[in-house]
Amino acid sequence: MNYKDYIKEIEERKDQGLHPKPIDGAELLSEIIAQIKDSGSKDRSDSLQFFIYNTLPGTTSAAGVKAKFLKEIILGESVVEEISQAFAFELLSHMKGGPSIGVLLDLALGNDAAIAKEAAKVLKTQVFLYEADTTRLKEAFNSGNEIAQEIVESYAKAEFFTKLPEVAEEIKVVTYIAGEGDISTDLLSPGNQAHSRSDRELHGKCMITPQAQEEIKALQAQHPDASVMLIAEKGTMGVGSSRMSGVNNVALWTGKQASPYVPFVNFAPIVGGTNGISPIFLTTVDVTGGIGIDLKNWVKKLDENGTPVRNENGEPILEQAYSVATGTVLTINTKTKKLYNGDQELIDISKAFTPQKVEFIKAGGSYAIVFGKKLQTFAAELLGVEVPQVFAPSKEISNDGQGLTAVEKIFNRNAVGSTPGKVLHAGSDVRVKVNIVGSQDTTGLMTSQELESMAATVISPIVDGAYQSGCHTASVWDKKAQANIPKLMKFMNDFGLITARDPKGEYHAMTDVIHKVLNDITIDEWAIIIGGDSHTRMSKGVAFGADSGTVALALATGEASMPIPESVKVTFKGDMKEHMDFRDVVHATQAQMLKQFGGENVFQGRIIEVHIGTLPADQAFTFTDWTAEMKAKASINISEDNTLIESLEIAKGRIQIMIDKGMDNHNKVLQGLIDKANKRIEEIRSGEKPALTPDANAKYYAEVVVDLDVIVEPMIADPDVNNDDVSKRYTHDTIRDLSYYGGEKKVDLGFVGSCMVHKGDLKIVSQMLRNLEKKNGKVEFNAPLVVAAPTYNIIDELKAEGDWELLEKYSAFEFDDSAPKGEARTEYQNVMYLERPGCNLCMGNQEKAAKGDTVLATSTRLFQGRVVEDSERKKGESLLASTPVVVLSAIIGRIPNIDEYKAAVEGIDLTTFVPSIKELTSTHAH
Repeated sequence: MNYKDYIKEIEERKDQGLHPKPIDGAELLSEIIAQIKDSGSKDRSDSLQFFIYNTLPGTTSAAGVKAKFLKEIILGESVVEEISQAFAFELLSHMKGGPSIGVLLDLALGNDAAIAKEAAKVLKTQVFLYEADTTRLKEAFNSGNEIAQEIVESYAKAEFFTKLPEVAEEIKVVTYIAGEGDISTDLLSPGNQAHSRSDRELHGKCMITPQAQEEIKALQAQHPDASVMLIAEKGTMGVGSSRMSGVNNVALWTGKQASPYVPFVNFAPIVGGTNGISPIFLTTVDVTGGIGIDLKNWVKKLDENGTPVRNENGEPILEQAYSVATGTVLTINTKTKKLYNGDQELIDISKAFTPQKVEFIKAGGSYAIVFGKKLQTFAAELLGVEVPQVFAPSKEISNDGQGLTAVEKIFNRNAVGSTPGKVLHAGSDVRVKVNIVGSQDTTGLMTSQELESMAATVISPIVDGAYQSGCHTASVWDKKAQANIPKLMKFMNDFGLITARDPKGEYHAMTDVIHKVLNDITIDEWAIIIGGDSHTRMSKGVAFGADSGTVALALATGEASMPIPESVKVTFKGDMKEHMDFRDVVHATQAQMLKQFGGENVFQGRIIEVHIGTLPADQAFTFTDWTAEMKAKASINISEDNTLIESLEIAKGRIQIMIDKGMDNHNKVLQGLIDKANKRIEEIRSGEKPALTPDANAKYYAEVVVDLDVIVEPMIADPDVNNDDVSKRYTHDTIRDLSYYGGEKKVDLGFVGSCMVHKGDLKIVSQMLRNLEKKNGKVEFNAPLVVAAPTYNIIDELKAEGDWELLEKYSAFEFDDSAPKGEARTEYQNVMYLERPGCNLCMGNQEKAAKGDTVLATSTRLFQGRVVEDSERKKGESLLASTPVVVLSAIIGRIPNIDEYKAAVEGIDLTTFVPSIKELTSTHAH
């Protein structure tokens, strides 16, 4: 973009009430610098403003040009009256690594003693140094350079951290209730606005509603000395995906500007929820140096025996412990770690102020601490001294005689920098090596921005494999996708990831659902996976959905930091009825757990260790995928040896297809994964290292036994959109059986697709069509049926097995990769649509059902406005069920009764499950 185009864009943005877009390109900034140097330029004063206040830092190409010009000013090679030498150093200090560090090192290690001293002063405050930077420092140090010695000694003492101002003892907040019940990140950063996430100011306009934004501004005007705390009343804050953009938006409206020279990058948001903050959302709040508070302002009413009092529906009655109504002024005391209203103590909030979290708040975010620790370790090693104890020691919990759960085993195996020889149990803080990383396409642009801001240019060599997907924008190749996706794929390909779409156009675009691909490229059940999506839940290894920043950190450093979570053990008993689908077992698990624990969700924030044993990875994935909806932190599958080998063989075949397509890169990452899979299979076969199992004497937070005998009807997750209690709407906890609907509930659209389905599901669709065709001569749809296979290889296999032909026969639309759809579908006929592999309706950012529809879907999303928006006449609702229920409902136009359902699935091979008969534990001594 040149200057003329930029000015034109600024005029266009003005009409939308937006400021100029921050500059990230070298070409534009070079032109701006030329105008600054030209004293007669009419654009000189604007150009100065853009250069100083509107250029993105880090490793953007603009940052490189800015750093170079500031160096010229410092050395007196260029004279700019408005930018003194001191001001040029200040601007460099706000550029967060990348080219600015290179320039500061040039100056610090240069011949001008006065300049070197000033450069050293700035360098001592910086933490985003990479190998190239530390290597230069090391060489200068080893050759006796005094300034290098001074910088290294400062780093060893971590003065970049210790000299920061302490966290204020009292933080005043004014409350703003963003909604009742769970607050989905979709409210904070709607999926249908995903395309604008990297344009922070524009994206900020979509948070909650324009009215809410005005109310927040009014509260800020009334209480200039307080921060606005966004609250989920009677719910959990930040459930769902889109964490980084959600937190960015909250910070934009309620936080503080991170640097006066970088627009629209804010930090330190404060959020609260009656039931706390969703785990992944809380991690992102930490990334931005914010505070997340578990308010517990509504509590269960107890009788004289201390038993919860229940209403006529059997729900515990809640009583308000204290009010957080909008506009309430509260005080957070960071020393006593309590929340006050005036002098009245309301609640202990020490969980929000652990020593580690206080460090994040002080440093303005968790990245600075991660990089700071690495830098301190480097400096101490170089000086040959013990690392001085500056940062809070990691909490290490080791219980004698207690065995390990599966997640504890994986964390101990992958731990970095913990006490050697010490066995760590749940609750310990651990830095772990990450094996597999996934970035997805609606958060990927933010991940690339995060990588630029933390000055990373290449993937960490310790990561086994990383993948950039194209599934969230697969449905529609519109102008927004055309502008964003090629840019993203090029950045990620250059960075070292395997990319779904080829920046050079040499291989066929693969829009496969990201979680499915990550599930295939995970070739070791001991792996740790980090992915930019809440459904990063693999059926091999342990996978954590993360915000785009944590993904960037994992890509750049190959590490992640977190406490070892507690686990809940899930086992099965009884027999699965032949007319049931495994999806029904998944829903029943949630329903049985809630019943077993009196409505308490024991899965929330914990690992679900599911002893699934006999189910291969694709089918087992349905369970692990849904655990995001159970609000679990993650899930681990315990498999029998033979089942795991079968899953690894399937994964190898799929990775080979990716290689055959031409997707491997110069590092031969995909081939490396196949080699590792072969090695793992050999270890299992030889008995050298059997499949991962927990110890028999491991300690669990709770144990859930799922009774398959009582699952006699298909189970449906219902958003319960008309529940009188607003906090009970749009949760995933209302699980009902088929009979509840009495065969009468109208269905406006059926959707078979998203990550919850596998090849067997699409075979079920074709088998049902075949059965009904035989019985009735033809099949007519009384509601539209949208079918989106999660991956291309499923379609290839269905073509080879003759199922695809039947689906084509009944479809009125089939995707065409050579001419993808240019705009989203808004109206549907009563026919079947074969859509391109990818997320489709589940993502809600491109395709949507018609407003006010009742949708029955195999997907995972029932949040308000996600798959379907409300119309003026009725609320849109997205109910979730198994594939056979969805297909039959689309054909008859309503939810079937049990007899209709049984007749329709007779003789069809549903996804069945026979639990392991053997105990899947080991008795290893540690």
